[in-house]
Amino acid sequence: MSALSAPIRQQVVARANHRCEYCLTAQQVIGMPLVIDHIAPRALGGGDDPDNLCAACYRCNEYKGAKTHGLDPITGTLVALFHPRLHLWKDHFAWANGGTHVIGLTPTGRATVLILRLNNEYLVEARALWIARDWHPPSE
Repeated sequence: MSALSAPIRQQVVARANHRCEYCLTAQQVIGMPLVIDHIAPRALGGGDDPDNLCAACYRCNEYKGAKTHGLDPITGTLVALFHPRLHLWKDHFAWANGGTHVIGLTPTGRATVLILRLNNEYLVEARALWIARDWHPPSE
């Protein structure tokens, strides 16, 4: 498959309000552009339709890879990961510890927190700095 065009990339990032659609990190605070994630990975037959694309920070995209499912740590059930086109972030996640940590509210949320390592030590440390500057968490 070919690379995505610049207009499609811009559309996807603008639709996401210039934030990672998984961890909600703003592009302006990470010092690098967001990447485009195929929610249903190309390797598993996902296409380049904008409904299959989301903006992601490099870390979330790297940790997600070609995964679409993960284990809910409470039930042990295999569940679908968070899908930014089908799910609302606030239905599956909440901020904890003043905004430094993401907690999963549902099996999908809990599995996504683990698979994408939404509370990895680097991101938690960065969030604490962003909170001190009133850049985080997002108000929406």
